[in-house]
Amino acid sequence: MDPTEITIKYRRFMKNVNYSDTTIRNYVFNIKSFFEWLVVPIDKVTPDIIFEYIGFLHNRRLEPKTINSYLNGIRRFYDYLTFEERINIANPVKHDYKQILPKPLPKFLKEQEIKILFDHITDKRDIAMFMLMLRCGLRVGEVANLTIPAIDFERKSILVLKGKFRKDRIVYMSDDAIGSLHAYMNIRSSSKTRKVFLVQKGFHKGEPLSIRGIQKRIEYYAEKTGLSVSCHRFRHTMATQLLNADAMLATVQELMGHGCVLSTQRYAKVSNIKVRRDYFKAMEFIMVKTNQIDCR
Repeated sequence: MDPTEITIKYRRFMKNVNYSDTTIRNYVFNIKSFFEWLVVPIDKVTPDIIFEYIGFLHNRRLEPKTINSYLNGIRRFYDYLTFEERINIANPVKHDYKQILPKPLPKFLKEQEIKILFDHITDKRDIAMFMLMLRCGLRVGEVANLTIPAIDFERKSILVLKGKFRKDRIVYMSDDAIGSLHAYMNIRSSSKTRKVFLVQKGFHKGEPLSIRGIQKRIEYYAEKTGLSVSCHRFRHTMATQLLNADAMLATVQELMGHGCVLSTQRYAKVSNIKVRRDYFKAMEFIMVKTNQIDCR
């Protein structure tokens, strides 16, 4: 089995089943790196060899998350060999080889931090971009790919096409998000592209702003304000604020575009205001019903 030939076929398969370009690039990189290390034929790989490869990755001082990414890419490749190429081979990547990862709680911006940040932003484009992340929960890629026809000002909604996992969804716009978007659209330069956010200066002026271009803008403001802020932290903030405002978990899951409710439940753990409010409300009821204990 020729590694180069099978990699080309695997890439073509992923393209045909509509994997994202980023996913295809990552999976191909992972299996190519594995092939470079491998000293036996592809169809002769055993769990013991995979275990040795994990040790090799550890020796390179890779993070557990990165190692899991490599293993996931290799596991999916062998699934492809089994189910698409009809090769009778057991997947050598055992599920218990997955590295245990710490699960830090999502970090969100406090109200004071939000005010400080937006007090330092005067560019109408940047305000609109960040408001769509903060109020609508859009991912940075979804902001970069947002088109004018996808925005419905009358219904205060945005159609997000091919978000993460290629899923479409509807999100809604708050009044301040609509106001910031209107303010930008009024000064937006004319362009043939349907993309909303454009480069404003330099050689690429008028072209769609890239994901990296948006990330650089938030990095600029993070350095300017001294705040720990990122594009994804805006999403964390929206989810936490919604839960604190008593939004249902299923509602937040739908708005955020989470494939699994477990992803959304992580935000409930940092929804401290709601937890505090629910606790004292429940305790008031309990103490009235059971008589408050006199501990003096």
